[in-house]
Amino acid sequence: MNDFKCTQCGEVGLEPGFVEDAGQSSQGYLRWIAGALERGPFGGAKRIGRQRWQVDAYRCPRCAHLELFAAQEI
Repeated sequence: MNDFKCTQCGEVGLEPGFVEDAGQSSQGYLRWIAGALERGPFGGAKRIGRQRWQVDAYRCPRCAHLELFAAQEI
């Protein structure tokens, strides 16, 4: 058990999990990319040269609120 605290209800001990990215060329997890969203000429997000971080999710067992953390650079 961890000591993460829910920011909604204050419950301690959030359940670890993940939010899956099921898009094309997905690696199975969400990514947080540094900087404001900029679109390329074909409408996709510009990502080249930016830091990327894996998003980890934790669910509160009391109120079901999700807490997201980007702690691991990928």
